[in-house]
Amino acid sequence: MPATDTETLLDRVGEWGPAATPAGTFLLVPVRVERDLRLVSRWMNDPAVAAFWKLSGPPEVTERHLRAQLDGDGRSVPCLGVLDGTPIGYWEIYRADLDPLARHYPARPHDTGIHLLVGDAAHRGRGLGSMLLGAVADLILEKRSACRRVIAEPDLRNTASLSAFLRAGFRLTTEVELPDKRAALMVRERTGCRTPP
Repeated sequence: MPATDTETLLDRVGEWGPAATPAGTFLLVPVRVERDLRLVSRWMNDPAVAAFWKLSGPPEVTERHLRAQLDGDGRSVPCLGVLDGTPIGYWEIYRADLDPLARHYPARPHDTGIHLLVGDAAHRGRGLGSMLLGAVADLILEKRSACRRVIAEPDLRNTASLSAFLRAGFRLTTEVELPDKRAALMVRERTGCRTPP
């Protein structure tokens, strides 16, 4: 994928830099398949993750998912979420307004979406997900000046994810029927940004 595609569509996610959180310094690091496939595949095979991501199986399943983004036009950037130097989750930062999702809600130019998972069970259920969601939403709104809101569409059955988004300052705007799930459309407006735009 040419670097200019990512630079144009998502304002160089890999260069956004760290975010200070109460849990430590958090950084989005774009995925490199050779380095990260084994870890991301292990996370995808955790039953709690597999229930919603549907990417369990041999590493090739995860690899196809990652390469589809890495070899695409730059509208989605898969990243590791790294806390104090330790990868703790997988994130996708994507242009929601250029995604098929845009057919299911009143998209605005530069809407930026988030998909995420917290990798190891030891990091779940402690409020870490909502803290990091807030930090990433802040980063998006700070680094992407054209973006006015951050979008997410977690599965309605994923109550832990819904709670994390709400605690991170997102609001539930509607429910949408997507090809693979019934989702909660979550939105965080720029006015909810904790850091100056």
